Amino acid sequence: MNNITTMKRICFFIALIITFGCSQAQTPASQPAIVPENAQQIPQKPNIDKIPAFRILNQDSVYITNANLKKNKPTMIVYFSPDCSHCQHLMTEMKPLMNQFNNVQIVMVTFTQPTRLVMIKNFYRDFKLSLYPDLLIGTEYPGYALQKYFQVQTTPYIAIYDKKGKLVKAFERAPEMKDLVAAAKKA
Repeated sequence: MNNITTMKRICFFIALIITFGCSQAQTPASQPAIVPENAQQIPQKPNIDKIPAFRILNQDSVYITNANLKKNKPTMIVYFSPDCSHCQHLMTEMKPLMNQFNNVQIVMVTFTQPTRLVMIKNFYRDFKLSLYPDLLIGTEYPGYALQKYFQVQTTPYIAIYDKKGKLVKAFERAPEMKDLVAAAKKA
């Protein structure tokens, strides 16, 4: 009989340990989850719903701001680099379709240092951008406000806004021309 009592006590003690262990294994809902140090943080999408304030130095060394934009006219902001092959390809594809963008003012912004304005001037000259009076081009160095606002990772980056300054469509890389034209027409 003594062995049976001892066995009952041992079983009761084991059951008590298991119950206590299981109750401690549950994480309360109020306790934050533990994120490993090496886990990558997913960047939050920027809120780019409105045309941001900007200040760019154009190819003629004149500062242009969003106050220079024509009122009640859609705007396409193209973040580019003059020596970027994708940006050059974009302009090569856009040139024959520029009449499709007649109702849109285009602002081309780069991060190039003013000491290298010759790159912007050459880009402006090579693509004959002077033929398009609604096209502004310049560098935002050293503030990079637009680059930060749009969280630009690659060029070209394009954001199209309607005549009220509300976002119609943003492209994080060079889009198909049909998609770019369609977004410009929606604006």
